[in-house]
Amino acid sequence: MPQLPRDEQNQEFVSLLTTSHGKLLGYLMSLLGVRQDSEDVLQKASLIMWQKFDDFESGTDFVAWASTICFYEAKNFQRLAARSPLHFDDALLEKLSSERLVDLPNQSRRISALEGCMGKLRDSDRELVKAAYLDGNRISELASSLGRAPQTIYNKLNLIRKRLTDCVQQTLDAESAR
Repeated sequence: MPQLPRDEQNQEFVSLLTTSHGKLLGYLMSLLGVRQDSEDVLQKASLIMWQKFDDFESGTDFVAWASTICFYEAKNFQRLAARSPLHFDDALLEKLSSERLVDLPNQSRRISALEGCMGKLRDSDRELVKAAYLDGNRISELASSLGRAPQTIYNKLNLIRKRLTDCVQQTLDAESAR
């Protein structure tokens, strides 16, 4: 296959990386468990992808190609990062990787279903989820600001997560039945 002119190749790389960034970050988070570590690894992997982009065959699955690079960078990070609370052996990391890769194409459907299910929550429940998970507040801080015991907040979040899980599964099942 003929090589694209450098400007077009650069544009293709940026477009493909931008489009797949969320999937790759989610993939790395499933392997590493810590968002900041995943972002660091994705940054390094992106540089390697850029350097090896001549090896990528235009028109093939960029996410599959990029996730292979991400996997090896995650493996390297695990080996080098003694500060990481999660230390998986190579066999477990490969197992997680292969299972996550199979599921990666469904990620956008799940996110869409989750957004719809979030919209069905009561405002107070949606705000609690946002404060706990999106804004990164500690449960103890939330409990204090709401005048509740931390265990009450944990229990409430568990109930909301269960409702969201059930709603997402029902939504996906309904889509599959169509």
